[in-house]
Amino acid sequence: MASSSPPPPSQSSSSTPSASYITHLPIAPSSPSHSSEKVLEEEQPRVPIHIVTKAYQLPVDFLEPSPQAKLVIGFDCEAVDLCRYGTLCIIQLAFPDAIYLVDAIEGGKVLIEACKPALESEFVTKVIHDCKRDSEALYFQFGIKLNNVVDTQIAYSLLEEQEGQKRLPDDYISLVGLLADPRYCGLSHVDKEEVRVLLRQDPNFWTYRPLSEQMIHSAADDVRFLLYIYHQMMAKLTERSLWHLAVRGALYCRCFCVNSNDYADWPSLPPIPDMLNIDGNGPEEEILSVLDVPPGKMGCIIGKKGASIMAIKESCNAEILIGGPRGPPDKVFIIGPVKQVKKAEAMLRGRLLPVF
Repeated sequence: MASSSPPPPSQSSSSTPSASYITHLPIAPSSPSHSSEKVLEEEQPRVPIHIVTKAYQLPVDFLEPSPQAKLVIGFDCEAVDLCRYGTLCIIQLAFPDAIYLVDAIEGGKVLIEACKPALESEFVTKVIHDCKRDSEALYFQFGIKLNNVVDTQIAYSLLEEQEGQKRLPDDYISLVGLLADPRYCGLSHVDKEEVRVLLRQDPNFWTYRPLSEQMIHSAADDVRFLLYIYHQMMAKLTERSLWHLAVRGALYCRCFCVNSNDYADWPSLPPIPDMLNIDGNGPEEEILSVLDVPPGKMGCIIGKKGASIMAIKESCNAEILIGGPRGPPDKVFIIGPVKQVKKAEAMLRGRLLPVF
């Protein structure tokens, strides 16, 4: 017999702006040699968690981005099925002195639209772990084109490449894995698994209001270490890797946001810096290609137990992504250097040819 859904989270906590919640926010290291173990020390500053239902509760520098007051913030989203067809519930924003939980359920479209200038601004850097689905949800539900992200999942892969480590296809580090890495945080994120269990039991977990204390602290935990990790990573990335990070972040943001005008209304990709083009040894331009797959043919692309697409991924130095159950189901997204993307395209199209 199927188990019944659990009751909604505890309703004992208030989600009004006057509610007071506190968490630890690790200080960015003062130098690259600063031990990441400091994250766990009790003397780390305690900062408030603000639950936002009205735009005026957010910092003015965020609502009105400008080159005179550039910001770097941690960023994440919680939702029922985080994608174009889901329901965005919370946007988490981590500032150096506070965390803001922007309540999309209580604040509605008006509140999220007030965040649009900052989320699209080049003056607000959004530090996020795996931006693809967050960007898709924002684009299709609110018309927001997420811009100027530093994706820590991409940064981690680039740092591994700098250190001579070869990443296997589909070997993406999770946020829990990144937090556990002593080079960047060294923290066991036990509470995350507890919430995952609750989400499997009840997919509507993030819709319940008022927010329970568990929901508030879980949402804050997803962003409160991002600025610390950001500073750790930025201190190690080379100029070449920084360019790759910016370009791939931009391409990942628009990946699942496929539209009819080939992304013409999205911000331009960061150009290759002159300093990287010395002696003609600069990096190759990187692009996003979207391959349409005829109905009923995705199985030819994927192959038995994923063997076909895995073989293509192993042959090409490019990211190959499929929308999967959350969609779009009829497209394959390829990100990487132009030549490698074209190679992947040719191999994928070859899988669609009839066999005689």
